[in-house]
Amino acid sequence: MRKLLQATAAIALMATAAGADTIKVGVVGPFSGSAALQGRNFQAGIEAWFALNGKTVGDHEIEIIYRDLPAADPAQSAALTQELVVGEGVQYLAGYYYTPDAMAAAPILEEANVPMVVFNAATSAIVNASPYVVRTSFTTWQTSTPMAAVARERGINKIITVVSDYGPGTDSETAFIKAFTDQGGEIVQSIRMPMSTTDFSPIMQRIKDSGAEAVFAFLPAGPQTLGFMQSYVENGLKESGVALLAPGDLTQESDLGALGPNAEGMLTTFHYAVSHDSPENKAFVEAATGWLGNANELSFPAVGAFDGMHVIAHMIEATGGEQDAAAAVESVKGLEWVSPRGPVSINPENRHITQNIYLREVAKEGESWINKEIQTFENQGDPGWVAP
Repeated sequence: MRKLLQATAAIALMATAAGADTIKVGVVGPFSGSAALQGRNFQAGIEAWFALNGKTVGDHEIEIIYRDLPAADPAQSAALTQELVVGEGVQYLAGYYYTPDAMAAAPILEEANVPMVVFNAATSAIVNASPYVVRTSFTTWQTSTPMAAVARERGINKIITVVSDYGPGTDSETAFIKAFTDQGGEIVQSIRMPMSTTDFSPIMQRIKDSGAEAVFAFLPAGPQTLGFMQSYVENGLKESGVALLAPGDLTQESDLGALGPNAEGMLTTFHYAVSHDSPENKAFVEAATGWLGNANELSFPAVGAFDGMHVIAHMIEATGGEQDAAAAVESVKGLEWVSPRGPVSINPENRHITQNIYLREVAKEGESWINKEIQTFENQGDPGWVAP
């Protein structure tokens, strides 16, 4: 692998010397399978960026090369990443929907001299896996922590936590428990579910039996979240007054039509809602939905990809198109801009995105269901990040 990477670097240097004007960006994501809509949102964000900003930076044209990773598979992620670097000669890597996939790819970056811009994967530790990782998505610590204050403000004292048993799920659980107990709340029980869980009825019975006033839940956005939400209603928990609190993964906009009245009034904390009211977001939504062809398919991975392209374009400009991962990453430390989600910046210490987190309530607007923003937690960093 070392010899292959050295050969690739030599080819890249020769191409630069010859005046090559194409910058290849390799994007790994779920473009088929049960999470294919999340991959389509990666594409929608990228295409929205091109629609609003063009495909060129200076004299360089950006070319996107996609690789499909239908489900979390670290070994396959590493193989696809190596293929993009060695076989395709990409100068930037991006995407990575699941944390295990991003972690598996990170060790390749330094020797390959390629930065990675994470469009979605949400475990805090990813930025510690390589100095060449930059995040434009969020972390579950970042989106989960404010919900503790929301619960306490509403007089909720006893909560049960239910999360998927993998990196972001355990991060979300830890973040919420710390913040909630620090503010005087009590955790009556904590449940971790295998990621393969599809029958949630036994979980709902445990919630009923716990005596909790509310449940804090985290599952990765996709088919499982829809099943969990439906089970919560069908098992009578909503009707009995057990509040369901969560980061926004559980009410992504592409699921709201199916959830309908079942989710009405549910509170979530998240970094982005399609309904966010700003000129930047209106332009983004129009461009992204124009590519998707269906406004109901637009969801949060698209904004991570859109802002990821902003970061990559800045890197290309800052390096003059040269392949220099260290200089590219250095150029975006402290970078600030106005995203469709609001004001954002890249923390120079950990290369993680600082952004507003919004409290949202599921509500009906006209004939559509939306995540209506009702409170803002400004300039939130990642409380889960620990220096290596």
